Amino acid sequence: MTALMTRATWPLATATALGLAISASAAAATEPAEGPNPGYYRMMLGDFEVTALSDGTVELPMHELLHMPADEAKALFEDAYLDVPVETSVNAFLINTGDRLVLVDTGAGTLFGPTLGKLGASLEAAGYRPEQVDDIYLTHLHPDHVGGLMDGESRMFPNATLHADQDDIDYWLDADQLEAAPEGQKGFFQGAMASMNPYIEADAFEAFDDDSELSPGIHAEQTHGHTPGHSIYRVESDGETLVLWGDIMHAAAVQFPHPDVTIDFDSAPDEAREQRKALFASIAEEGDWVAGAHLSFPGIGHLRAEGDAYEWLPVNYSYDPQAASGE
Repeated sequence: MTALMTRATWPLATATALGLAISASAAAATEPAEGPNPGYYRMMLGDFEVTALSDGTVELPMHELLHMPADEAKALFEDAYLDVPVETSVNAFLINTGDRLVLVDTGAGTLFGPTLGKLGASLEAAGYRPEQVDDIYLTHLHPDHVGGLMDGESRMFPNATLHADQDDIDYWLDADQLEAAPEGQKGFFQGAMASMNPYIEADAFEAFDDDSELSPGIHAEQTHGHTPGHSIYRVESDGETLVLWGDIMHAAAVQFPHPDVTIDFDSAPDEAREQRKALFASIAEEGDWVAGAHLSFPGIGHLRAEGDAYEWLPVNYSYDPQAASGE
């Protein structure tokens, strides 16, 4: 009789246990997840696969760094529902041509604070490993673009060849320039040296000194101004074009409506301004894709001219990379 009664209570006991489990699960589900997600976004450009990789974000006092009255800049950010300091994306881009795996910029590594240095996790989440990268094209040698080259004392990308404009090499890797730099800027030189020299010593570096085709479908174009050797990369496949423009601009909420505005990070502000205005105009006219290091991740989209200003049209999210390419 006891056994029969025990069996009779099983449905009730099971239901009670299940209810408790569901309640515990529901309670656990209300706890917020911790830590950032690895960030990547994939699209097709003709026959090339392009993957945006997030290195993280960093808060910057953009309203103070931009060359315009701080209160006016702050108002523009507020109009865009952004607080100051502004949480600013740091992006890199991986191009799989089918023959070569090319990385454009490498993020900050450990050179720009704890909220950056996430490129390796994003690369792994995207299905790639550092040792698979064949070439690294650097837009310039600022720390948030070269710091990811190193993993402690080792090269993060042991099989990759670096490529950068010779003018940036001559400036940022020069000991005399380091000595002459203001104290607050010496870290830019030291970061470039620590990141670049292990590759140079390993004979894994090639400089270019003019507009060049570095690999089939990928051209380097000199856009000096932000730094002495700042360059962009024009990627072309099957009639489609993507311009990887590095630090042509930093603050979308200000510099798209006001392309004349420069920033403290520019080595030659007047030259940087003219490069930006010319590139904005040509990209908008041609309808090319563009990808920016400091546009909100994934940093890919189009530009539309609105008089002397520009409207940023970010890529429409797609689960299917083919759909994101417009095919």
